[in-house]
Amino acid sequence: MIERDDRRIVALVYQPRYVNHRSNDAEHDLDEAIGLAQALGVDTKISRIIPIRDLRVSNFFGSGQIKAVEDECLANGASIIIINANLSPVQQRNLERLWKVKVIDRTGLILEIFGLRAATKEGKLQVELARLGYERSRLVRTWTHLERQRGGTGSLAGPGETQIESDRRVLNDKMAKLKKELEQVRKTRGLQRKKRKRAPEKVVALVGYTNAGKSSLFNIVTEGDVVAKDMLFATLDTTHRVLLLPSGQSAVLSDTVGFISDLPTDLITAFRATLEEVKEADLILHVRDIADPLSERRKNEVLKVLDLINAGPRHGQSIIEVWNKVDKIDPVELNFMIERAESLFQTDNESVSFPISCLNSLGLLRLMNGIEKHLTKGDQIITVDITPSDYKARAWLYKNGTVVKEDARRSGNCEMDVSLSDSDIGKFHNKFGSLRRQ
Repeated sequence: MIERDDRRIVALVYQPRYVNHRSNDAEHDLDEAIGLAQALGVDTKISRIIPIRDLRVSNFFGSGQIKAVEDECLANGASIIIINANLSPVQQRNLERLWKVKVIDRTGLILEIFGLRAATKEGKLQVELARLGYERSRLVRTWTHLERQRGGTGSLAGPGETQIESDRRVLNDKMAKLKKELEQVRKTRGLQRKKRKRAPEKVVALVGYTNAGKSSLFNIVTEGDVVAKDMLFATLDTTHRVLLLPSGQSAVLSDTVGFISDLPTDLITAFRATLEEVKEADLILHVRDIADPLSERRKNEVLKVLDLINAGPRHGQSIIEVWNKVDKIDPVELNFMIERAESLFQTDNESVSFPISCLNSLGLLRLMNGIEKHLTKGDQIITVDITPSDYKARAWLYKNGTVVKEDARRSGNCEMDVSLSDSDIGKFHNKFGSLRRQ
């Protein structure tokens, strides 16, 4: 972890561009790396792209590039160098020795941010487990005494090897303890999910690339108070709120951690308890920043993470796309986008999308109608006769279903056409079976 004091930490940010990497993509990736550095709270003095022709196994960069970075580091008084790529433990160790400053790769950077953002006990446990897993693979760079001369006793194991084995055992013990605590969290979350399943409300999960606008949408449609900033990973912890649908019914809306490309596997594993909220949802809302030039690539990254947790359309889960930030789109293109989305919505197409703007609330009503249509897709309409003495049944139907029509009679009876899910029809039949008209 980065040691902090009152002084601003100076950092240099570098984006490798490989031979098959387009320059525009590299520039957007550099912008994302700068955003990650800002989320970490460091002062970025230099940020630039470094072309990579041949990846060096030992130092990642060529000698000329290493010298140029060293000069920039000395000139700016930098204490951290951020490389927006995944470095091997040996590469990270060697670069730190050459530059004499702390080197953070993409995985380490994300872990540092998660360490700062985690607010709940669960979030902190998950981040700590991922961090220990990351450090365990990098013990090779932690202990400088590993390179001391081996003893002449004929033993193959030197003092450094004994030390690293001891440290690995300490880390393994800590990780085992954290896993037990997280398993308890997972069981608790499982019980909470079972309670929600017994309740009439269905669950809708928000997913999306970090900074796509999930938390902003969450706050608008639920009057929630989740932190929503123009910042990568502004929030980590899962939050649930009641989502009121246009018909008066309600669902549970769940806001989850944002995804990102090259999300560390250890982090996905550690956040399993949180991500299972997505896996168990009745509907997934995939929020996309449609104004992002790399929006399609970001979409694929999100689908990749969903696949890793056995969630999403490939695993039989309903998913609809929410195209956020259309206020940044050209008006002509926006009109075409809205017309196309409307035609897909009317034809019950599976790949439905909803253009919206959280900034000016454009398209939110249509989105809410779309969510309700999706959640009630398999519902049936039943007709019931309610007498004045059975008005508990009427209240139950208003709470658990969608009343399509209600006709009151002079006798005090009323006839109701109500849309209910198969499970709710069964519940109604058990409680008020004699009232249902065949």
